[in-house]
Amino acid sequence: MIGYYVHHHGRGHLVRAMQILVAHGGPATVLSSLDRPADAPGHVDWLTLPRDDAADRPDDPTAHGVLHWVPRHDPGLRGRMAAVAEWIGRTAPRLVVVDVSVEVTLLCRLLGVPVLVVAMPGDRTDRAHRLAHDVADALLACWPREVLDPPWPASWTAKTRFVGALSRYDSRIGTGPGPGPGRTRRGGDGPRRVVVLLGAGGRDVGDDDLAAAERATPGWDWTVLGGRDGWTADPWPLLRGADVVVTHAGQNALAEVAAARTPAVVVPQQRPHGEQVATAEALDRAGLAVVRRRWPHPATWPALLDEAAAQDGRRWRRWCPGGAPAAAAALVAELAGTPEPARTQEPACAPR
Repeated sequence: MIGYYVHHHGRGHLVRAMQILVAHGGPATVLSSLDRPADAPGHVDWLTLPRDDAADRPDDPTAHGVLHWVPRHDPGLRGRMAAVAEWIGRTAPRLVVVDVSVEVTLLCRLLGVPVLVVAMPGDRTDRAHRLAHDVADALLACWPREVLDPPWPASWTAKTRFVGALSRYDSRIGTGPGPGPGRTRRGGDGPRRVVVLLGAGGRDVGDDDLAAAERATPGWDWTVLGGRDGWTADPWPLLRGADVVVTHAGQNALAEVAAARTPAVVVPQQRPHGEQVATAEALDRAGLAVVRRRWPHPATWPALLDEAAAQDGRRWRRWCPGGAPAAAAALVAELAGTPEPARTQEPACAPR
C-alpha cells in the first residue's frame, strides 16, 4: 500500500496523481480534500481530509516563518493531520507521495514513512521548502533537466528523478486531428484558430484583456477554455486542431500543449515562489515557445500569433518526450520496494 497526498488548490495536482497511480497499478490511497473523481481507478481508495483554510483570520499560519500553513487552533488542520496520522497507523504504508505540502511531508517522515516529494519549479530555498526537501527520500520533477535545471543544492539534485512533462495525453502524443507533425499553417480562406488555456488555480488575465486581443486579431478564431467557453473534459481535439495555443506556464497546461505538439504563446501567471516565471524563462531560453512576461498589448497580438504559428511544434518533444507517467510510477515502485509496473509506454527519453 502507498499513500498519495493531493493538494486541493487547482486541478493540476489531481490530474498528475491519477496518471501516476494508473501507471503504478498497485493498491493506493489518495489523501485529499478534493472529491474522488468519477474516473478514479478501482485500485485506488480515497480518504477525504477536512479543509484547513476556512478561518477568516488564521493565527500564525507559518509558525514564525518556519512552515507554510499551520494556523493555531484550527479545527480543520487538526482534523486533517489526525486523519493522515490515523491512516498511517492503521495501514503502515510503504511510501507516501506528497504533491504538495511541507507539513504532510514532515508528518509522514516523523511517523517513519518514506516520502517522495513532487517538486515544483521556482525558488524553493525558503526554510520550509529546505526542510521538506532535505527530509524527502526522493524528489520527482515533472520536467526535463536539460531544459530546466534548477539551482538547487547538490544533495537535492542527486535524489531527483527528472521524468519530463507528465501529460494525461501521454499515449496520444502527436496524434489526432490537426495539421500533422511539425504543424503547418492552415490552408483555405477561413480564420486560423487560437485556443486559450486559463488555469483553475486563479488567473491574472481579465476578460477585457482577452476581448481586446481578440478584437485586434480578426483573422483568428478564439476559444477561451476556463473563461467564456467554460471547461471541457477533453480539450485534446481543440489543442490538436489549433494553430496556436495561448497558455499560462502551469505544469499540466504546458504538458498538454507539449503533448499536442502545438506552437504556443506562454504568459506566466504570478504564483508563489515564482513557479511559472521560472518555467517560462526556461522555455524561452530553449526556444520552445513564444514567451511574454506579461499579457501583451492588443496591438502586438497579430504579429505575436504569426510568430508562434511559424514555429515547429515538434520542438515540444524536448519538454514532453513521452513516458513520464511510467517513469514516475517506476520511481514509486522502487522507493516502495515493490515490483516495477509493467511498461506499456515508451521510456521518458524516447523521441517523438
